[in-house]
Amino acid sequence: MESANKIALITGGSRGLGKNMALQLAAKGVDVILTYRTKKEEAEAVVAEIEQTGRKAVALPLDTAEMSQFDGFFAQVAERLQTVWNRNTFDFLINNAGIDARSMFPETTEADVDRLFNIHFKGVYFLTQKALPLLADGGRIINLSTGLTRFTTPGYAAYAAMKGAVEVLTRYLAKELGPRGITVNTVAPGIIETDFTKSALESHPGVREHIASNIALGRIGVAGDIGGVVAFLCSEEARWVNAQRIEASGGMFL
Repeated sequence: MESANKIALITGGSRGLGKNMALQLAAKGVDVILTYRTKKEEAEAVVAEIEQTGRKAVALPLDTAEMSQFDGFFAQVAERLQTVWNRNTFDFLINNAGIDARSMFPETTEADVDRLFNIHFKGVYFLTQKALPLLADGGRIINLSTGLTRFTTPGYAAYAAMKGAVEVLTRYLAKELGPRGITVNTVAPGIIETDFTKSALESHPGVREHIASNIALGRIGVAGDIGGVVAFLCSEEARWVNAQRIEASGGMFL
């Protein structure tokens, strides 16, 4: 990493993919601000693990579905940037927080769609908007999408539609923020084994084997398969990658 004092803000960084992103970025010399919704102890454990590597880390509470929290949250971020880093900006925004919500189209309720919309699109849109004054010129924004925007799995119409919207938003942000030297990209994981997908993978006998048989590399992904992609996009080597959707699925449903 070109500087030992880069700072990444990762939403949903207390567990699963977000935790792995935080640890892989820290391993490359990046300090971390991570958010959690309810799992304070898990978030503090990630902070402790990062601090053991010699990097700095902070955990802050945030529900990304609640836009009313965003001003207060970024006031906290600004305060921590000053007290912990003696800075007034951070470098990398990683919009990772999300939920897994499967429901077949005929049974999906308005409340289901509203919840997905608030977390996976509206929250990403306005959190990014509110972050811009604190995001350094030459910084990076990485939005998390899903392989389900390319291939279809019944039950994910609403979820994938929100992620599709994020992919379009990514390209617009890249265009509008280009003058500030900020790149904006999307990482789209395939099926990854985390607590996020655990119940789905364990609910039906044989489902794991069936999924693995549809992946060119022959296995289900793990969190480490995604964290490294995010860390790469935050590196100097990735400076010319912009407005891209990078799918990390092991070659799923080719």
